[in-house]
Amino acid sequence: MRHITVVGIGYVGLVTGACFADLGNRVVCLDINEEKIEKLKQGGIPIYEPGLEELVKRNARSGRLSFTTSYAEALRNAEFVFIAVGTPEGVDGDADLRYVRMAAESIADVLDHPVIIINKSTVPVGTGDWVADIIRARRGDELEFAVVSCPEFLREGSAISDFMHPDRVVLGSLDRGAAEKVAQLHLPLRTTIMITDLRTAEMIKYASNAFLAARISFINEIANICEALGADVKEVATGMGYDRRIGHAFLDAGVGYGGSCFPKDVKALA
Repeated sequence: MRHITVVGIGYVGLVTGACFADLGNRVVCLDINEEKIEKLKQGGIPIYEPGLEELVKRNARSGRLSFTTSYAEALRNAEFVFIAVGTPEGVDGDADLRYVRMAAESIADVLDHPVIIINKSTVPVGTGDWVADIIRARRGDELEFAVVSCPEFLREGSAISDFMHPDRVVLGSLDRGAAEKVAQLHLPLRTTIMITDLRTAEMIKYASNAFLAARISFINEIANICEALGADVKEVATGMGYDRRIGHAFLDAGVGYGGSCFPKDVKALA
């Protein structure tokens, strides 16, 4: 059993915390929103995701999962600290990193023992280095820590399955030993674990989302051509998907891509 802290209990943070607890770890979930934490302590769930409510309640009852608004309490025994705060689109289209900065500063101010900080939020390339700089600026060399990027690839509606049965786990760090320790956390998932450097891991997340968005845009353009020529785009997509190099995923023509991730990530990559 390892001691894990998750900072930011939104969609990604709560799923991550509950799933790691279900794998047998001791997880403390932290959020500065007192109303959200109080609701979780009382057995409520601030978001809807199939299976999440039962997962949270089961692990809370077992004592493996707890909730707090206190950084001091959350970090007291932490070996691994996941930052899963929101990175909304700013007015200029770039990712707004104010919550990442706040988390990094608060972690730096409270920690008194070695720790591995893992960024789970979708962030621009170079953010991991920036987080390390923030912590060093506040603590100098007195705090032993490492920063690892571990981007999430969760889909709404299947997030628990996506976490427990991922296609891959991507880890990036300038500290290979730290990345390997985070890899150990993910071994129960029995999947491919790729270890690379910080910036490459951050780029993999953006590139993956941009590629999927491009597939959606492509099939929508093909749909326009099919309509003009009298062809059936669904049959075209099915025929394309049988090619193993292409596959069937994200070939459903429709209104285009949307949601909380694809538009923001594509703009941030531009």
